[in-house]
Amino acid sequence: MIAGSGDIPKQILEQAEKQGYVCIVAAIRGEHDPSLLDDVETLEWFEVDKVREVVEFFKDQGIKEAVFTGKIDVRVLFTRKRLGKLAFNLLTRGKDWSPATLIHTAIDYFSKQGIKIIDPTIFLSPYFCRDGVFTKIHPNKQEEEDISFGWDKAKILADLDIGQTLIVKNKIVVAVEGAEGTNETIRRAGDLIGDGFVVIKRTRTHQDPRIDLPAVGLETVRRLIQAGGKVLCFEADNMPFFQKDEALELADMNTISILARHS
Repeated sequence: MIAGSGDIPKQILEQAEKQGYVCIVAAIRGEHDPSLLDDVETLEWFEVDKVREVVEFFKDQGIKEAVFTGKIDVRVLFTRKRLGKLAFNLLTRGKDWSPATLIHTAIDYFSKQGIKIIDPTIFLSPYFCRDGVFTKIHPNKQEEEDISFGWDKAKILADLDIGQTLIVKNKIVVAVEGAEGTNETIRRAGDLIGDGFVVIKRTRTHQDPRIDLPAVGLETVRRLIQAGGKVLCFEADNMPFFQKDEALELADMNTISILARHS
């Protein structure tokens, strides 16, 4: 596993171990969850641009297949004063520096080195949800209208590889996810307009889960509460919902609606 930030690495590790896998982790420094150390047999830390070193680490461990999991903050491309030579050469091969293009380029490189990057969803089936409202509180009429207003727009943004989260209030687009990620987009919406907004999160039409599998979870709900949001609506069947029971309990305590809709 190449582990970035967020809930997905830890949840995949848990399910992989239940399926009898021994987990070898290359954790991205500054992104990985330190608690991963408690759950794996072998873990090494790497800077985000040390692609060759990750490959050599896996080869030394006899690894032939791996998964990319979690989020890598693309802002590192602007803040790092210097990228490794190989990482820079890989970047310049792509048509742009979008997250999807960058990871596709990395997947191609790993494949040429004899390491196949596989679909991580084989470890995540317990976390996918059918459509429906999961909380005691249902969206009111205005919130339903905001969901309908933003639903297709969120898909367009995802397909353009701009971001996968769109925030709406009173049929006005309040915030669009960029490089900062979902949680910071939610915080920004709260700073802009205060409470009462709707968060919509969607996958790309042709989502490659090896690249970037969007998810929601307990931390999403915590951020929603802090920012004053009232509704979280995400895509059914295609997006994992982590720590669901704890998230729904917290949402019910704070009169928040959580629902999933079919694509």
